[in-house]
Amino acid sequence: MDNFEFVSPTRFIFGRGVENQAGVKLAERGAKKALLHYGGKSAIRSGLIDRVKASLDAAGVGYVELGGVRPNPEIGLVREGVALCKQQGVDWILAVGGGSVIDSAKGIALGAFYDGDVWDFFAEGKPAGEVLPIACVLTIPAAGSEASMNTVVSNDELQRKAGYGSDAIRPELAFMNPEITFTLPAYQTAAGATDMFAHLLERFFDETPAVPVTDNLNLSLMRTVRAEAPRVLAEPENYDARANIMWAGMLCHQGYAGCGRHEDWATHGLEHELSALNPAITHGAGLAVMFPAWMTYVHKENPERFAFYGREVFGLAPTGDADDDALNAIDATRSFFASLGMPTTLAELDVREDDIEKMIPTLQENQGGEFGSFKRLTMDDARAIYRLAL
Repeated sequence: MDNFEFVSPTRFIFGRGVENQAGVKLAERGAKKALLHYGGKSAIRSGLIDRVKASLDAAGVGYVELGGVRPNPEIGLVREGVALCKQQGVDWILAVGGGSVIDSAKGIALGAFYDGDVWDFFAEGKPAGEVLPIACVLTIPAAGSEASMNTVVSNDELQRKAGYGSDAIRPELAFMNPEITFTLPAYQTAAGATDMFAHLLERFFDETPAVPVTDNLNLSLMRTVRAEAPRVLAEPENYDARANIMWAGMLCHQGYAGCGRHEDWATHGLEHELSALNPAITHGAGLAVMFPAWMTYVHKENPERFAFYGREVFGLAPTGDADDDALNAIDATRSFFASLGMPTTLAELDVREDDIEKMIPTLQENQGGEFGSFKRLTMDDARAIYRLAL
């Protein structure tokens, strides 16, 4: 087991109607004026934003609004939010949305007390200083941003997508009502479940020897996502299935499923270039394509690990040949994603052979000369993995 530090400061308020407690919970923590940050029209059309506003009004917490967060949030709106917080004397951020909205809120929190350009944190890895506290009302289970230390933001001008991590930007409050997710489109639901599963794969496959306590937690979550994702798609208003998926999504990326492991994260790095190339590519869909390609390319580093994963998660019977067992596990992974309606090739995402070289320079800028831990990858390895995914 590797050395590690782990902190989880988030207070979770989970269940039916909990979004109506947002105002009183912020008031209890001394909030005077919040930035109410959200995405597009769905949160308004559903009445969710009005319910959250009513809770703030009832608790005497003032607010200013900033909507318009897109999937794969962009640095321009983050900069706008930073300026608004400084101008309006905001002392909390309340994000209402999924991972993109919460990631945008984290970027705003980082920049609120910073004199330079908030992009510096993403481009240079600048240490976090004083940040605004964050609360969130989760609408899309997927990214786990409601409890994680991570945020990912795009810079369209540079055609770059970059991540940043600090315990300072973990949300302090997370309101999680599974009923809010009943009307999520099937594709968004499936992409979210794929993202959760990918967060576990990144932690399960690295160069660290077995860490049974962490591995068993991880495998249990994989089995849960595998069981509940089809149930949610078949029964969108099944409260228990939605609740299990929502809670699992947080646990998949909170950090505890990787304690004592080094973790890999090469596949996320490869996928980020896809959605930087085309922000319309849903993160989970890109991962559904890239993970089986990465697995195929690296499995010979430790086929027994893949075989173990196949037995524990998919119930695959051993063949007596670890390499065959590993390939069967990879096929099962690809089939699972496809069964949810996810793409299996880059061509389905309209990414072509000549796009590969467009992605390599920013991949190298983001990842350096080599990246990953299960197998250290070069830019030539990245090219090969992209080609496998075509």
